[in-house]
Amino acid sequence: MFTSPESFRLSRQPLAQAVVLAALVLADTTILANPVQAQAGTSRGASAILEEIVIRARKRAENSQDVPIAISAFNSQQLDALKVRDLSSLSFSMPNVALDDQGTTRGVANFSIRGVGITSSIVSIDPSVGVFIDGVYLGVNNGIVFDTFDLESIEVLRGPQGILFGRNVTGGAVLMNTKKPRNQFEASIRTTYEKSKHGGYNTYLMGSVGGPVTDNLALKLTAYRNDDEGGLENKFDGENHGAIEQNMIRPVAVWTPTEALELIVRYEYADSDADGPSGQSHTNSLGISGSPVNHDPDSFDFSINEPGRQEMESKRFTFEMNWRVGETGTITNIFGYRDLDLVDRVDIDSQPLSRFHATVSTTAEQYSNELRYNARIANRSNVTTGVYYFTNEVVVHESREIFGGVVTNDGGGEYEVDTWAVFGAVDYDLTEKLVLNAGMRYTQEEKSVGVASLTLNRNSPCFVLAGTCVLDFLDDDDWDSFSPKIGVTYNMNDKTMLYAHWTQGFRSGGYNLRNSASDAQINGPGPFDQEKVTNYEAGFKMQFPRGRLNGALFFIEGEDMQRAVIQLDPGAASGLATVIKNAGDTETAGFELDGVVSLTERLLLSASVGYIDAEYSKVSFDITGDGLIDGADKALSIPRAAEWTYTFGLNHDLPIGNWLMSSRISYNHRDDSFGSDDNLSLLPEQDVVNAGIDFYSNDGRWAVGLYGRNLTDEVYWGGETLLPTSLGGGTFAPLSKGARYGVEVTYNFQ
Repeated sequence: MFTSPESFRLSRQPLAQAVVLAALVLADTTILANPVQAQAGTSRGASAILEEIVIRARKRAENSQDVPIAISAFNSQQLDALKVRDLSSLSFSMPNVALDDQGTTRGVANFSIRGVGITSSIVSIDPSVGVFIDGVYLGVNNGIVFDTFDLESIEVLRGPQGILFGRNVTGGAVLMNTKKPRNQFEASIRTTYEKSKHGGYNTYLMGSVGGPVTDNLALKLTAYRNDDEGGLENKFDGENHGAIEQNMIRPVAVWTPTEALELIVRYEYADSDADGPSGQSHTNSLGISGSPVNHDPDSFDFSINEPGRQEMESKRFTFEMNWRVGETGTITNIFGYRDLDLVDRVDIDSQPLSRFHATVSTTAEQYSNELRYNARIANRSNVTTGVYYFTNEVVVHESREIFGGVVTNDGGGEYEVDTWAVFGAVDYDLTEKLVLNAGMRYTQEEKSVGVASLTLNRNSPCFVLAGTCVLDFLDDDDWDSFSPKIGVTYNMNDKTMLYAHWTQGFRSGGYNLRNSASDAQINGPGPFDQEKVTNYEAGFKMQFPRGRLNGALFFIEGEDMQRAVIQLDPGAASGLATVIKNAGDTETAGFELDGVVSLTERLLLSASVGYIDAEYSKVSFDITGDGLIDGADKALSIPRAAEWTYTFGLNHDLPIGNWLMSSRISYNHRDDSFGSDDNLSLLPEQDVVNAGIDFYSNDGRWAVGLYGRNLTDEVYWGGETLLPTSLGGGTFAPLSKGARYGVEVTYNFQ
């Protein structure tokens, strides 16, 4: 385990270069014969990996290999084969992508793509990687990394996606698409029994039923339950920790009153009751050990006297209209609503003593509507244009208890966002092979805030959600931006594409609802300004009889990048304060390669590699906290920008009588990196091995699987906060689960 920033500079370039060569070999495998055949929508096992994937990255249905952007996509068969439970299940499987749970409170997305991401759980900090479910943007990061089921696809788009997806997608976008009822009856039930090496058992029960009710009405109902005893052991009392009970139900209705009109109504209700984070205290990067307990950072050991809790209730509603007009045109309208209620109880001191515990209550209610038009015009151009509106109201209360309640702090605030935008994109055929890709989005956004500072409510209890806290900071501000894109695509033939583009994206300015700094004039709630990201990218996509290979080179310039820095602040009751500033400009260069090839009739090899070189080109804030803005700040590494990521995987199919046995194994590597902007938080290197064997009956009714995840039992935490000696020193490092083993049985009714 690394305990100093210097150890992060250990070179792995020889191994990484070998991985690059291995990935390139995929493109030159020309002597292989009899590849695994894939039939869209029906493939199982290894053949599902080669299946063509229909995506909506450009707001229209396309084959993923026909879209000139860097993208990782998974259809429903692949998600089932990979045993994907939530977005973090894919975190180590894509080059230059980290879909991590932040860990401070369960389910908070701390996503980073190509080194562009955030490092905080404060709800008023907009994400750099936007998450969209059924076309609806989720306005806060909370409540995202939870169990998912019955998905049609997951798409991970790299680079700024501001033209079609708006602000706050400077790093990229994650699109999750749920299944609709099909034109024939289908029903399935699935149960999974999983054991954690360091904890208890986890039972999943999932089911869906759907199909046509009349000639033009189809219905579908999906239900899900997860009962997890906890994946780790709390050394304080010997009990399992990390337990969660989660329930979800999702009805969907599709009505086609005419051949040209489709109306889709989706509703989802989810609730969960869970333990708080499993915070480990270990010797931090400053050499300060936790007291009275200090654990080995290479272990899953932790000891906390407050198990914590999280209570969540989420409601989501979407109404989608697709109306075909003319021969090639489609008008689409998507209305979305989301209501989220969260209560989190957290043991931050990570000790068997009550030195720093906190309770955070959050409510968020959002509405959005997107109206767009897409058409193929004059058989030469494909045009998408539309208007968008989004509003989000967030109320947060945080209560801190220091030394068992001897000192208390209460604070939080009210936060409202209103955004509207107009956008347009065109793909224009200059020749039979050369296509011009261009677009523009204009966005205007207004934010208003009322903040109750934690330092001003010391030993004076109040509750923001009840309106009993004095809002000592009131402000509003607005921003506008133009997000342009211009590029070209060259289709060498039906199987090979070259592309290049220049694009910009913006992340909103805003405010800090967790105002805990003693100097509110300098380090107060804000506002901080918006940031801009400019991306230069060139890539290729290639298909051949035995597989495919995709690659991209990119250079990213970040301007006025927002940074959330946790500083030691003796004037704050906890000794810590989170400060958000536009810290400076960045430059990031890198590349990605990923491919899959059929080695034999039934054996597939998949591989990927990603490289990032990210650094500051200018700094304008004292990130290190040493009182100076100098070379020490500029020399800091960009957080969550692991230098090398790579994967290898083998999938094999073997017919056995009336069954198909499909085996798989994958190795996934991510370099160590920093977890905070001041480079004091460390994220360990990961070498994760997953494996499994699935048995499919030839009649399509049964699927039985055995699987193991994180078989190397890698220790990982979503973030690491250094604690002052007054709170016991050491760290607050929320642990993720270790190795897990499971059996899964699926029955499809026919």
